Amino acid sequence: MTLMQYSTRQLLQTALFGFLFFNIVSVQIHAQDHFDSRWITTWATSPSSLLPVDEDYQVIENQTLRMIVHSSVGGDSVRLRLANYHGNQPIQIGTVSIALQAQADSIQPGSSKDVNFSGAQSVTIPRGAVILSDPVSFSVPELSNLTVSLYLPNSSGFLTNHALSNQTNYISEVGDHSSSTNLPIASESPAWNLLTAIDVINDNAVTAIATVGDSITDGWGSTLSGNQRWPDHFARRLFADDSIANFAVINAGISGNRVTGEGNLLFGQNLQARFERDVLALNKITHIVLLEGINDIGLPSMEGGESSTAEEIIAGYRNIIARAQARGIRIFGATLTPYEGAVYYTEAGEQIRQEVNHFIRQSGEFDGVIDFDAVVQDPDRPIRIRPAFTEDNLHPNDAGYKAMAEAIDLELFR
Repeated sequence: MTLMQYSTRQLLQTALFGFLFFNIVSVQIHAQDHFDSRWITTWATSPSSLLPVDEDYQVIENQTLRMIVHSSVGGDSVRLRLANYHGNQPIQIGTVSIALQAQADSIQPGSSKDVNFSGAQSVTIPRGAVILSDPVSFSVPELSNLTVSLYLPNSSGFLTNHALSNQTNYISEVGDHSSSTNLPIASESPAWNLLTAIDVINDNAVTAIATVGDSITDGWGSTLSGNQRWPDHFARRLFADDSIANFAVINAGISGNRVTGEGNLLFGQNLQARFERDVLALNKITHIVLLEGINDIGLPSMEGGESSTAEEIIAGYRNIIARAQARGIRIFGATLTPYEGAVYYTEAGEQIRQEVNHFIRQSGEFDGVIDFDAVVQDPDRPIRIRPAFTEDNLHPNDAGYKAMAEAIDLELFR
């Protein structure tokens, strides 16, 4: 071997070693970012709409989605969770950004940060898959509105979404406007599309409460875009009370959702099917509040079917209780609120509600009880919501949701 051949070989070995070392170190550093024990979910939503059989759905192509979300705990780094659970094809994300909302579709100037995936701006999410973004250095204030903008360069197919967010979101005119201060709006949307969770790094010893349920947890009947759902009120109450630790408060409610089955495609998979994905997969959950079952009773009567029995709903509860407690999570049962006067009220359904509430209050199988029924019922007609608390005799209004949050015994979370 000549000196030149030896030197060339040595240089190649050195270069190869350097390349491998750099990539190994980069992978380790990147992995350590995600393994950081301080990650906590500050916001989440549960995908609802299932793929329609008739293929009649809105398609996004060469447009930007801008979604407005509300944080609970703050942090100094952020990562996003995007999902294509219910899509009918792989979906390409062109660019993603996160920013602080100014008002409506506008962001605070200078607040926008690009979000990458394994170092790249663009990513394709396989059908049925979920992805995490790279961590981004971004200051997330507590109890504040953020915007997440997604540019979709190609035809989206069916979008996994939370259809009824009770929040106005935006779809742009043609083009990538993910970092634009003001979005050129083509239309408004009630849906949170593709985005399912936001995690932050928080230096405090803080954990998360997951509020699990249907439209009453989702906030239907509260002021649009006002963050007046009962979990929003509860988060503000916790943060205002110096006698108790702060918690992230995460909303896993889906309007129309049921414990035992499905009906309308807008209302998602039944709770037992979605529980792992929508609740247990989130970061640092230590407590769950479960308020669900009224749609198992009421919706079938509007669909020509029979209501779930109390025994069927209770069996569903026991499944959820066991899976939560197996993870060391404390789970509190919330009583089903009154619904006389609602569009799907029946006397037979009311009897089922009473049987379910008796189980919640008396069985001892939950780790605690939150008696929302007692909070919102009309003292003169207990099977009906107090008139000042509702517009439709089923869903509380802002005042009703606030009363629910104010009535929760904080000792459950100490």
